[in-house]
Order: sequence, then structure tokens, then C-alpha cells
Amino acid sequence: QSEPIRVLVTGAAGQIAYSLLYSIGNGSIFGKDQPLILLLLDITPMMGVLEGVLMELQDCALPLLTDIIATDKEEVAFKDLDVAVLVGSMPRREGMERKDLLKANVKIFKSQGAALDKYAKKSVKVIVVGNPANTNCLTAIKSAPSIPKENFSCLTRLDHNRAIGQIVLKLGVTAKDVKNVIIWGNHSSTQYPDVSHAKVKFQGKEVGVYEALKDDSWLKGEFITTVQQRGAAVIKARKLSSAMSAAKAIGDHIRDIWFGTPEGEFVSMGVISDGNPYGVPDDLLYSFPVVIENKTWKIVEGLTINDFSREKMDLTAKELTEEKENAFEYLSSA
Repeated sequence: QSEPIRVLVTGAAGQIAYSLLYSIGNGSIFGKDQPLILLLLDITPMMGVLEGVLMELQDCALPLLTDIIATDKEEVAFKDLDVAVLVGSMPRREGMERKDLLKANVKIFKSQGAALDKYAKKSVKVIVVGNPANTNCLTAIKSAPSIPKENFSCLTRLDHNRAIGQIVLKLGVTAKDVKNVIIWGNHSSTQYPDVSHAKVKFQGKEVGVYEALKDDSWLKGEFITTVQQRGAAVIKARKLSSAMSAAKAIGDHIRDIWFGTPEGEFVSMGVISDGNPYGVPDDLLYSFPVVIENKTWKIVEGLTINDFSREKMDLTAKELTEEKENAFEYLSSA
């Protein structure tokens, strides 16, 4: 039996964590023979709710969980971590400007970055989910100078899965028939869902999505806006934000970091843009297509970028640059 790994989930009393924790505990993310110590962090006012989550995890009687620790203290939560899943963030309240949101979150992710730096293993893998995810992730990187930037990523897998879901609906195939969609840029409404390199098993052979669909105006129009605005559509319908699909995407994202991406396939995740081959400015946390091997991601090279894509990729980079500038103003004063 291998040594237990220490896995932290922040915002552990919240909706996404509620959908995520069982999948971590039952072995479907880190493997069926990997014991775990699960650390649950939330803010002090949520400790009562967190106690209930802790009881439920105990009541699941999951054999892989060697210990479960619920806490509101960073020094307990971040100690000797192998994996940190940073779900907790300040949600956008009604009437709140995006910059107010940035300011509140800079404070949280500066503090958590510093806690990672001080208490976690230097090999820790950090996955940022709390929004604005890209900029929160960059804030954490800047606040954890002793941990390699490459160990950090943010979640755009939900957008990636949403894009696959739309293709599936349109072509009547299943999700495993579609691969290599890309989400470029920010996890926001400027993200660019790109299927110009995506493939689909369709009518007995593998073809490009554009070729299979024969509907360029849908792919360049409604498809993109549907994926960009899907989160808002879910909130409108459910009166709550995406939780089940977010938790599934987090599981996919971490599993790919842990076990690698399948041969011939790439996935989307927000990673540091330094030295990327697509002309995206350095020092942004930008979503790219990546392949992963030995727990190390690499940006896929050599994809041709047409003018349509270039414009969309630049637009989302511009938004990320502005967000970064705003956040860094707050970072120095946080």
C-alpha cells in the first residue's frame, strides 16, 4: 500500500466541494489504491456547515480516506500538501463590479499563496477554481515564489467539457468521440472555444469537426457564445451556479495531471504563458491546449492559427492583461 497523499480542498463547505469530495474520496481521481488524507478548509462562519460535510464523509466509510481534517486555519490546511484544490473564493454579489471582485480575491489568494510557500511541499500541485480563476492563480503564483510556476494551473476544463457537450448535441455522437477542442484565454465571457483542430469519430471515421458539421456560421457564432455564456445560463435556470459539472471538470483536470493525457489528445488548462509559441504575452495565466506526462504539462506546439482565431485569442489576452494590472495594484497594498 502506498503512502497517503495530502489533498486540500478550500471552500470545502460550498456547493462545488460537496460534489467533488466524494469523487476524491472514492478513488476515481487519484486511483483506486491511493490512500488519502483529506484536508477541508473554509472560513470560520462556515465551520458548522463544514462539520456536517465532515460527518457525511465519515458516514461514506470510504476505505481510501486515512484521515479527514476540517479546519479554518491555513497553517493546518496547507501543511505538507501534495495537492491543493483552491475552490473557495469571494463570489460576485449583485451590484458588484468585476474590480471589487478582484480586490476581494487578491487578498484571499495572496494569503493562500503565502501559506503554500510556507507550509506545503515544493512539489505541490495547485489547481485554482475560485473565480476570477486565471488572475487568482497568478496572484497565488506571485505569492509563492519558492514553488515552481509550472505547478500551478487554473480550471478551464469545464469550458472545454461544455464545448464538447455542444458538439455532441449537434452531431448525435458521444463525448468520447470528440477530442482536441481548445479553450484559449480567460475563464470569462471573452474565452475562445476553438474547434478548428478538434476531431470527431463520425459515421465510422475520424474527421475534423468543421468537416463533420458543415455549419461554419454556427461554429463561428452561436457555438462560441453558448460556451462563453453557459455558466450564466445555468445560474439563470438553476438559481445556483454550476456545481456538478464543475466538480466533474476538476476531477478530469486533476486526473490528467496525475496520470497524463491519452496519446494523441490534448486538453485545455490555464497555465503560465511564459515562452508560449502562440504570441500570447508572457506572465499571464492563460488557457492553452496542453499534453501532460510525468505530472508535467507542455503547451501543444505547431497548431496553425487563422485570422479569426488570432483576433479572439488577442481579445481574451487583452482582458487578462487588464485584470492582471488591476490585481497587482491591489496586491502591493493587500
